[in-house]
Amino acid sequence: MTRLPIDDALPELIAALQRQKRAVLQAPPGAGKTTRVPLAMLEAGLFAGRILMLEPRRLAARAAAERMADTLGEPVGQTVGYRIRGEAKVSAETRIEVVTEGILTRILQSDPDLPGVGAVIFDEFHERSLNADFGLALCLEVAGALRDDLILLAMSATLDAAPVAELMEAPLVTSEGRSYPVETRWLDTPLPADSRSGRGPRRLDALVDLVLRAEAESRPAGSGGRGGSEAKGGGILVFLPGEGEIRKAAAALAGRLPGDCVVRPLFGALPFAEQRAAIQPDPVARKIVLATSIAETSLTIQDIRVVVDMGLARRSRFDPGSGMSRLVTERVTRAEATQRQGRAGRVAAGVGYRLWTKGEDGALAAFPPPEIQAADLTSLALELALWGAGPDDLPFLTPPPEGALKEAQALLRMLGALDGEARITSHGKALAKLPLHPRLGHMLARFGTDAAPLAALLAERDPLRGAPVELALRLEALRDAKGFQRRRRYQLNVPTLERIKGEAKRLARQAPRGTPSVSASAAVMAAAAYPDRIGQRRKGDAPRYVLSGGKGAVLPPEDSLAATPFLVGLDSDGNPREARLRLATPITLSELRSEFSDQIKPQLTCTWSKRDRRVVARRQKCLGAIVLEDHIWKDVPAETVATAMLEGVRELGLRLGGAAARFVARVRLLQADGEDLPDFSEEALLASLEDWLLPMLDGVRSAEDWKRFDLLPALRTALSWEQTQRLDQLAPPHFTTPLGRKVPIDYAEEVPEISVRLQEMFGVTRHPTVGGVALKVSLLSPAQRPIQITRDLPGFWSGSYADVRKDMRAQYPKHPWPEDPTQADPTLRAKPRK
Repeated sequence: MTRLPIDDALPELIAALQRQKRAVLQAPPGAGKTTRVPLAMLEAGLFAGRILMLEPRRLAARAAAERMADTLGEPVGQTVGYRIRGEAKVSAETRIEVVTEGILTRILQSDPDLPGVGAVIFDEFHERSLNADFGLALCLEVAGALRDDLILLAMSATLDAAPVAELMEAPLVTSEGRSYPVETRWLDTPLPADSRSGRGPRRLDALVDLVLRAEAESRPAGSGGRGGSEAKGGGILVFLPGEGEIRKAAAALAGRLPGDCVVRPLFGALPFAEQRAAIQPDPVARKIVLATSIAETSLTIQDIRVVVDMGLARRSRFDPGSGMSRLVTERVTRAEATQRQGRAGRVAAGVGYRLWTKGEDGALAAFPPPEIQAADLTSLALELALWGAGPDDLPFLTPPPEGALKEAQALLRMLGALDGEARITSHGKALAKLPLHPRLGHMLARFGTDAAPLAALLAERDPLRGAPVELALRLEALRDAKGFQRRRRYQLNVPTLERIKGEAKRLARQAPRGTPSVSASAAVMAAAAYPDRIGQRRKGDAPRYVLSGGKGAVLPPEDSLAATPFLVGLDSDGNPREARLRLATPITLSELRSEFSDQIKPQLTCTWSKRDRRVVARRQKCLGAIVLEDHIWKDVPAETVATAMLEGVRELGLRLGGAAARFVARVRLLQADGEDLPDFSEEALLASLEDWLLPMLDGVRSAEDWKRFDLLPALRTALSWEQTQRLDQLAPPHFTTPLGRKVPIDYAEEVPEISVRLQEMFGVTRHPTVGGVALKVSLLSPAQRPIQITRDLPGFWSGSYADVRKDMRAQYPKHPWPEDPTQADPTLRAKPRK
């Protein structure tokens, strides 16, 4: 065998596994760890039984098994075999079994002690897939409780393997690796700002230009003619975020490359024969491989000398608030870019072209986030319940986010997979056995083989491009692809459709036996899988919907379903505010009533309506957040109306004025002097409306009612009898004039103030006070206009009164203006006529 870099680290690794039964191996891409390590462990005789090696992708699992079998000179299925979804090549002789990550979980849930398994290897653990994180946590628990002889090995291609070693309490073995130098070539200037996201055509155009440049610059002089990739400068590996970009790039490159070049796409959903053509060397043509991140670490493409990196990666992001996942296109991390470029240095010195500038490199994140932090955790929540453990009971490298896990458990309760205590039900156990998301598993378990085509369709990417959101179009294409292409103008992705058909057949075989007594429509089956995404059209012209789970959704205005009163949203862009639906199906009200009769609940609502500016009381029948029946609630209790009105008061504000404002000012004055009285700030009053206002709101149910409401009696109830007496003593509400008239005292300013007619104060020789403080007295003319403001009434009488008298006598000759006001009788009358 050709010597590989990993060979130098194998003795240390085998010794660590013999000594501690656990290890973490860090080795760069291309070191040979995937194919060498399992064979070395088998040869060392470390254990009885077989090795399970986990791979994150089906293509990588097949390729690894085939390469190891080839090394042994055997066909796949003897010493080395593999098991992936829908396919297995194993036998009684198999000692190394390469599996995709979800299969380990199924094995552990069936037989936790892993009978017949001596070692578990987690390959490409740096990718931090959800299944790998969960599988390692389960294996660590099994090794600690049931199988102290179980060997566990995590292999990582990046330099952040230390936390894994710490979690496993295992030694870290490092293979330095040997690769040829790779020259980095950057863009001279950044791409235009609107193309950095990768959503527009400019970035793809720039990538195509860069591929053409890389092909020309890397071609040896005089290499025309036949002779394969090696003779023409090696293969070129181009990284793009997804299948759509790969197909567009392939179309753009058609006719622009030299005649001896061949373009090979490579992505997970591609038929295996086409994947194999991309991986294997081409003996004739120079190969241009257009690949997703599948080619970063898991696969060896032997003849690659040039890498062109678009700088984008596609990741799934789950929003627990909306309950929806979406694929987002993001910039690659530095670790991913390094791994991609390293592919050019496997067999000879290479070149890496990057579709970004050197200056932009520093802004890239160091590593991609663990999937567990951003993924839909519904399947994980189901597996945890089946295992009988909470997230804190297992040694997760990154614990699942609490909010996302609670949302997942809520969905499982809605599907009947968990009970009220988050324990798994018999239905949940049945769902856990199905190779589907619990939503689709619930649909398959409920409706049997009839639901298999729909489950397969919803589990796969949309086979139509440029079509309306209507689910029926996809089902029509699934039933009759040729006829659909004749009748419809939409572009049909035939390979995707064929995958859906194959998966539907497999799911039909795995569906629970027995046919439902009544055949259900696709809409009813879809609603069973997505009970939280049943949508009701809102009022108005725009096709906006409220979903039964409480979120919002919107359709394109021109879509054929835009006028549909009820629908089921099956796919969206995941916008947490108002998701744009990409796949939906109409459902009738009668179907909703029939399918969800046990979940439609009568509901009495009495709430403040901001739009109507009044309390609105309704009798409703609701399915989650959507209202199926709505009537006026006529005999609503008064206390219920009053409670709803409190929200209106908080919106409208207290609007303190007049006597109520003076009362509040009195309380605040004494508070400032240290008296023990309730907080009468507006914020505190609004926060305690239930205590002082609620009992007084009888008959108030609108903004107009509130405008007429007298706040003073309610405010007085906020004080105890003793506090009210103390308030009236130290800050009385009125000043009693010599005529016995009560004049309100205004406490709004720093000094309390009264306004009174000057003639009414005749005979007063001592200045009025309150609480030992001289009042500010505003003396008014007979026309109620201020004449003088004073805090020393005797001083006014003896001083400036004479000047005021002189002016006022001319203006108001019918009113008394005595020379000595201290000796005159107070009056509000004019002089009697002579």
